[in-house]
Amino acid sequence: MLKATRIKWIALCAVAAFVATSVRPLAQAPGTNPYRPVRGLADGGGPSVPGGEWARLPGGREMGPPASVHVDVDGESVWAFIRCDETSPLPAARGGRFGLDCMYPDGKLKPHDTIYKFDKNGNVVKSFGAQMFIWPHGMHVDREGNVWVTDGAAEDAVATAAKAGVKAGHIVRKFSPDGKTLMTLGEPGVAGNDEYHFRSPAGVVTAPNGDIFVADGHGSNNRVVKYSKDGKFIKSWGKTGYAPGEFRTVHCITMDKRGRVFVCDRSNTRIQIFDQDGKYLATWHQFGMPSGIAFSVNEEDLIYVFDSESDNVDNPGFEQGIRIGDALNGWVRYFILDQGGNPATTTGSGPEFGTVDKHGNIFAGEPRPRVLRKYVKVR
Repeated sequence: MLKATRIKWIALCAVAAFVATSVRPLAQAPGTNPYRPVRGLADGGGPSVPGGEWARLPGGREMGPPASVHVDVDGESVWAFIRCDETSPLPAARGGRFGLDCMYPDGKLKPHDTIYKFDKNGNVVKSFGAQMFIWPHGMHVDREGNVWVTDGAAEDAVATAAKAGVKAGHIVRKFSPDGKTLMTLGEPGVAGNDEYHFRSPAGVVTAPNGDIFVADGHGSNNRVVKYSKDGKFIKSWGKTGYAPGEFRTVHCITMDKRGRVFVCDRSNTRIQIFDQDGKYLATWHQFGMPSGIAFSVNEEDLIYVFDSESDNVDNPGFEQGIRIGDALNGWVRYFILDQGGNPATTTGSGPEFGTVDKHGNIFAGEPRPRVLRKYVKVR
């Protein structure tokens, strides 16, 4: 009996050892981070000399809070939608200026460009969009290189601008690569939930055939609105709620190479996936509290999800950062932890939007620390 018991004990120990060595790497896999911010890498001045920030504004101007970013059709240049020069991280409801970034207290709009194109070295090669937006938010660059942006300003901010005679907010605009306005969806300064009005639209994306999808959005509408390439209303879907096809803060919208529409249902801590007719396909919770989504522009077929909000208050079990996974099935492979933030509090300091170039470099717009950060893969 003693010998039999000993053999059984040895066998159990062997199984336990096997499980420990087999399961642990799988459990750790989503936490793997092979990326490093450019600022943390040697810049050629010596092995212990850290690099500087990747992007620079002209004339030594300090970086404003970056909102959305999107890679150009060349696969290397990066467009960024920057919220002027406001430095307050507090929202207006708490006495700050966050959410009013491109508007003076009297309602007039600031004379700063908001749309910037950076070359692969972080130098500005083009800029435009001054005095057109209260709160720059969503951005998309289509297959012809046109730049689409949204003004996500809240209704109180729009009302303040209106008192100063400024009509801005509640719109989606399409620009040529040289800054010419080609299309405006919505009516500046007028909120609504009908076919041609929005309430703080958060994002926009276009399909290969030119159809336009608007995430509407950052206000109370919580819907997706679809238009033809010439701006004719086709349909809308969604309402406030928790069920499939319902939303709480439609914060972003994008499309993968298969033509599936991905929607950041941020306050529901999930991504919802639809076909282009609005048919519900799937829900992914594994990417945290999504603020922005990007997809590979090379053959890697990865999804990059930018989570600026997760913490132990709003989304226990998750932290702010960038989750990278398989774009087809959603398996999370890597996690880049936010450079700041405290999981015990609602700091909201993480990357809100981002993009990736053809080399696999990641560019993250982080509004509260006011950084347009570049990450490179080092292993």
